[in-house]
Amino acid sequence: MGKRKAKKRSNSTLKTTSYFKRFQVKFARRRLGKTDYYARQRLILQDKNKYNSPKYRFSVRFTNRDVICQVIYATIKGDVTICAAYSHELPKYGMKAGLTNYAATYATGLLCARR
Repeated sequence: MGKRKAKKRSNSTLKTTSYFKRFQVKFARRRLGKTDYYARQRLILQDKNKYNSPKYRFSVRFTNRDVICQVIYATIKGDVTICAAYSHELPKYGMKAGLTNYAATYATGLLCARR
């Protein structure tokens, strides 16, 4: 029985301390997979001929207990919410049951639009 030869590793796969010293981590929301910044940039970019006017977007989010509707625009400091409506506010207007169904979603969007 002969001796086994150790396999050679290529130097290109080894990362040195200078690599890790200069390594820049991605944004936290990118690392968590919450934000696709390429898609976000395409979504919030306003036309150049509209100058300083903000680009509004209507956001609808579903949770297990609620429907959340918001009108939002982006700034350098962060997104600004102009108005919001929640489906848990609907019982004040006479809608008692089913706060996450299709009708409640429509009513919540209508409530946000009226504000």
